[in-house]
Formats: sequence, C-alpha cells, structure tokens
Amino acid sequence: MKPILVIGHKTPDTDSVCSAICYARLKQLLTGKEYIPCRAGEVNAETQYVLDCFGVEAPKYLDSLQPRLSDVQYRDVAGIDAKLSLRRAWQHMSENNIQTIPVVNAENYLQGILTLSDIARFYMEDQDANALAASQTSYRNLVDVLNGELIVGDLEHRISKGRVVVAAANPDVMEDYIGEDDVVILGNRYESQLCSIEMKAGCIIIGLGAKVSRTIQKLAEEANCTIIATPLDTYACSRVINQAVPVSHVMRTSGLVTFQYNSLVDEVKATVSKRRIRYYPILDDAGKYIGMISQRNLLDMEKQRVILVDHNEKDQAVDGIRAAEIVEIIDHHRIDAVETSSPIYFRNQPLGCTATIIAQLYEEQPIEIEPTVAGLLCSAILSDTLMFRSPTCTEIDRRTALHLAEIAGIDAQAHAVAMLRAGSQLVNRSTDEIFHMDYKYYQIKEKRIAVSQVASVNQEELTALVPAMLGYMQSCLPTSGLSMLFAMLTNIIDESTELLFVGAGAADIVRAAFRQETGAHTVRLPGVVSRKKQVVSPLIASLEEEQ
Repeated sequence: MKPILVIGHKTPDTDSVCSAICYARLKQLLTGKEYIPCRAGEVNAETQYVLDCFGVEAPKYLDSLQPRLSDVQYRDVAGIDAKLSLRRAWQHMSENNIQTIPVVNAENYLQGILTLSDIARFYMEDQDANALAASQTSYRNLVDVLNGELIVGDLEHRISKGRVVVAAANPDVMEDYIGEDDVVILGNRYESQLCSIEMKAGCIIIGLGAKVSRTIQKLAEEANCTIIATPLDTYACSRVINQAVPVSHVMRTSGLVTFQYNSLVDEVKATVSKRRIRYYPILDDAGKYIGMISQRNLLDMEKQRVILVDHNEKDQAVDGIRAAEIVEIIDHHRIDAVETSSPIYFRNQPLGCTATIIAQLYEEQPIEIEPTVAGLLCSAILSDTLMFRSPTCTEIDRRTALHLAEIAGIDAQAHAVAMLRAGSQLVNRSTDEIFHMDYKYYQIKEKRIAVSQVASVNQEELTALVPAMLGYMQSCLPTSGLSMLFAMLTNIIDESTELLFVGAGAADIVRAAFRQETGAHTVRLPGVVSRKKQVVSPLIASLEEEQ
C-alpha cells in the first residue's frame, strides 16, 4: 500500500510546512503506517530558518498529484536478447504469463517487441526451408531446440546459406536434392551421412541418439560440415527446427508504442484507448527499458491518498488534487472544501494557526510531544499569529505556543523576532519572488483574485518596495487570468498594512471593503495584519455585494 502524503497549500508558509511535518509524525506513531510530509512550493526564508534551527529537513517537494506511470504497479518482466531462440522466448513468456516481451541489448535499451501473435504468424505464414539461413540462426540455438549435442563444428557459427532438407530417401536419390550448405536431417544410416558430406552439406543432424562414427566425424571436419546429434526422430526434428530462429528475425522494430516512466497516466490512457495492444514497454529517463504496463494496470491503479493541512480550497491545493483521494483535512480557514468521494475526518477550528490544532491532536493521545516537534509547532503559531498580534490569534493559540516553547527550550519572544527578521530580509530578491512568497487565490462567484502578503519588521524596507511591487502587479495582471491583484505590505511591529491593488474596479472594491478613501493603487490600513480575517473577508463581502 502506498504511503499517505501530508501536504500544505501552495506557496507554503511556516504553518503549512511545520504542520505537515508534525502531523505526519503523529499519524505514523499512532498507526505504524508510513506518512510522508510534503510541500507544494518552495520553502521561504522564515520557514528555512525554523527548519535549520531545529535540525529538520524540508518536506518532499510535490509539484502535482496527477498520477504518473511511476505510481502504477507495472510488471517487472526482464527483457530478452535478440539472439535468443523463439522457443526460449516462448518459454519466457509462458513463465511470466505475458503475451508481449521486450527485446533489449546488453545495456537494456529497447531493440524491439515480440508477441505471441508474432510467433504464431511466423509458424503459420513465414516459415519455409530457408528460414534458418534467412534469420542467420546460430548453431547454439539449433542444438538447444533439438536437445542435442554438437559433435563437429562451432556453436557460435551462424547458418547463412542453404535449406532444411529431410533425407528420407536412398543415397542415390539424395544426390538430386541435397545442395551445398543445406541443413540435412537424417537417421543413423552411414551411407546417407556420407552422401550428405560429399554433397557439401553445411550441417547434418543425426537423430534417434545414433552414434557418430569417427570416420564420419573426420570427413565432416575436413569438409567443414557441422554435425549435431539429437535423441529426436526425423519427424520431431523437422517439426521443432524452426524454433531455433532468433527473436531478431520475428520481432517488430518499427511503430513501437512505448511510454516514459514519468508520463502522466491520463496521457497514457488516451493513447492506450486507441490501440489494441495488451502490454507496453516503460522506459526510464535515459531511454532504458524498466518494465511492462497493461491496460489492466492502468485501470487497477491505486489512488494516492493525501491529508490536507492548513487549507481546504482546491485553488490552494497542489495541482492534480482531483486525482487523489483525500482522507483527512486539518485546517483553521473558512470552509470551501474540495470534493471527496466518501466521508472523511475534517477538523476545522476558529484558531489562529493549524499548528495549534496539531498540538491539540498530540495532547489528545498518550504521546509526549518531543522538543523538536514542540519547536516546529511553536514557530508556526508565532508566525501565523504575527507574535500574537494578529486578530485571528486566540488565547488558546497564545497558551499553546508558550507551553510548546517550554518543551522546546526556547524563549518565544526572542525566537519570534529572529524568525520574522529572517523571513523579512527582502534584499537581493526579485519582485516576482517577493510577491509569491506568501500568495493565495480566492474565487468569488465569477471573479478570481489573488492576495499576496509581505511581512517585515523594517518599514523602510517595505516603503522602498512599493513602486516595484505596483509595477510588477500591473504588468502581470493581463496574463494572470485574474480579475484583481492585491498585495499586503505588513509592518509587524507597527501592526499596520499598506494595501496595494490593481485591476478594473479594484479601488471601488477596496473603498467599500474598508470604508475609507484610497489612493489610485494604495491604501494605508492601521491595525491590519491578518490577511484571512482583516483583508480577505471584507474584500470577499464587497465583491459578493457588487456581483
């Protein structure tokens, strides 16, 4: 069974990252199953500071939950060599219960495809007396299918000329139909063996386990004629001999349908649905063969199970969330939940931080919170509540954070200042990077907006950012697919925000939302530090009223 992924929202902040890490640990302790913390974007400077402070690696980056072939249980069937006989190829297919087999070289690069239909077609349509020569069959293959023994000759030598001839007649008659380089199937009659050698046959196959005289062996060596002894009778030899033909003679090499290991399952399904092929080779990034996949594998694919933390809106979720199975949601935001196929555990509380809920979940179990977990959860609460200054902060958040700080052995106030300073260092960052450090989408009926928040303890840093940020927002809005863009430049110490806005009607919406006059693209909002409660909520109410 696949491990369950625990993941926060796009443009992850300290809360979403730390909550994912800590909740994955709790679930693993409680169930013994594997839970993997993930992130849906780059780790910002503040969060990285927190992770470094407590010696924790960043969660696994996940750009999409759209399933790829790497997520499918494909068949690990070894490829075969092109020199292999059709008999051995058929046995390989039978043992693996597969009707299609890849043909690969020594480096595992795909050379062709062989199916049971190809083998059947060869037997019914293509085989003739010249098949061994036409396919350059080796004597090794011939000895193998005849269960025989090479008496004279070289196993690695290949048949390049002549036909397969069954010598059932008298030597006098044989002279009329045995040609140079022919492969002659005969019995234990000395005269027939001698006649074949004298007619310059390339190989004689002596059946019924007959002894080969030293005289015949010597004459064959002198005439460069191969001798194979087999326990099979003449009929059996003639029936199985073409099974020695190498795979390379029958396999298909053109028009092959293959898929890359990282191909999207939806794209693979679209291709497979148009073809009547049961199995398809999978190749890695270097083009080497790694396995076979069937239509049944695609249909039986197990969905990736995920737990969402710190969000429940599909616009904020990792790409491809619809293809996954959501099994839990732990959040503290407004409810605009993604669809689920069945009832799930959904914990949503009006607190200032998801990490506060995670801490409660620990306390509800007989599991002691270790210092590292306590440090991560405390950091998340301090970050999301802006050192308890945000109006979303509750007494539960404050009390929980201070208790966690004691367990982690840190001074909450000093840690918060250091953490926020690390996150507010905007020097040497592009405007695009700054704008997207903490960036969320919201859908309000027919309109879609985005609100970015840049928090700092340095007002000069924020003031200097205004012209560049406005210019950036105006330049990218036309191609963003959004109706309006907003950016909060929040001074944590002063507990104030300068709100930047662009888009048709944005100024009217802001004036209606905050009931005060604005500049052309900015407004000063004293006492405003929370995006969720103090900015997004009034903006949504104003937009809904307008629509």
